[in-house]
Amino acid sequence: MKNEIDQLMKDNGIEALLIVGPAQHNPAMFYLTGGGHITSADLIKKQGKMPILFHGAMEREEAAKTGLNTCSYDQFSFTDYLRKSNGDQIEAYALRYKDQFLKAGVDKGKIALYGSTEIGAKFVILNKFQELFPEYEITSLIPDSILLTAMMRKDKDEIARIKKMGVITTTVVGKVAEFLGSQKVVNETLVGDNNEPITIGLVKSKINLWLAELGAENPEQTIFAISRDAGIPHSQGNDSDIIRLGKTIVFDIFPCEIGGGYFYDFTRTWCVGYAPEEVKKLYDQVRYVYETIVSELEENQPFKIYQRRTCELFEEMGHPTVLSNPKTVDGYVHSLGHGLGLHVHEMPFSGLTAGEEDYLVRGSVFTIEPGLYYPDKTMGIRLEDTYFVTESGKIEKIVDFPLDLIIPIKS
Repeated sequence: MKNEIDQLMKDNGIEALLIVGPAQHNPAMFYLTGGGHITSADLIKKQGKMPILFHGAMEREEAAKTGLNTCSYDQFSFTDYLRKSNGDQIEAYALRYKDQFLKAGVDKGKIALYGSTEIGAKFVILNKFQELFPEYEITSLIPDSILLTAMMRKDKDEIARIKKMGVITTTVVGKVAEFLGSQKVVNETLVGDNNEPITIGLVKSKINLWLAELGAENPEQTIFAISRDAGIPHSQGNDSDIIRLGKTIVFDIFPCEIGGGYFYDFTRTWCVGYAPEEVKKLYDQVRYVYETIVSELEENQPFKIYQRRTCELFEEMGHPTVLSNPKTVDGYVHSLGHGLGLHVHEMPFSGLTAGEEDYLVRGSVFTIEPGLYYPDKTMGIRLEDTYFVTESGKIEKIVDFPLDLIIPIKS
């Protein structure tokens, strides 16, 4: 939570945070400002002090809505900095950064850099800043033991916002199921009212429309992949592919609040009309592992122990996994889940090499998403729901939705 940030800064020897870029679609900036129409800014937080948000004059009222201390760039005449630097813009920006840090009460020390912006320009400016002012050290923490660690524990408001996104997400998923099931079938192919085949691209366009109508956006797009593409976990699917009966469809949807706020993450695997026996068997195995792992989840456990358990369960069924072969492209090829919030993927992480801080702590929100993939057999299965640890230490699903494999055709 945000109230942990100062102690985490102290623990890591960080004097200040520098967060750069817009307030939208920029998780670190969004976390401390709450978002809004701020297109380019610098936020400096000194340890133990309230942050100062440096912003353009045209966005002064948007900046004021954050409730932070604000300071317009107009208070720092760029013309004066250009004169001091003999017209060198890189040096001028570096000189301005020095005065911004002094305004924030930071006259030396380690500065942890965060944010999203054009990396080339920011790199040369901050490189020049360190060259001119060696009393400062611009650094980054890998793994991030400040903001990502703070973000791992969500408060009630954050969880409520993720729940709202979960309701929107599953509403759209229900619309997709209804749409697919209400089409005509010609030669094992879904066909619309215009007698044209239903394509992956058409389904995706409807997903984006329905999300927008419900007040969400889809900045990282949707995985809606059929047949062989379903056997490659992050294949988004080919827009020109048509929907055929009996073929596995991996539908992984991860939209967020408008403006780049909190995400939701959800996956179902479907076959339209019917499922071949080989697909049913694979599906039942994934569902068994999913339900077994969910039943075993406990508060304060390292997330990665459930990854190992998942691998063991799948290997008992005869499938290759990343436990016995980290390079496998068949079977179980990824980690069990990940934290969720302002990033689609954040702490806690569940991979076998996850860190010591990746625990299922109270307030953590995370996905459970086991899967099996066999691209050469033109099939893949994944099931995913998002869970959280309650204030009482219980593990609860954010939003429920049926785990059905088959989308029946109504006509």
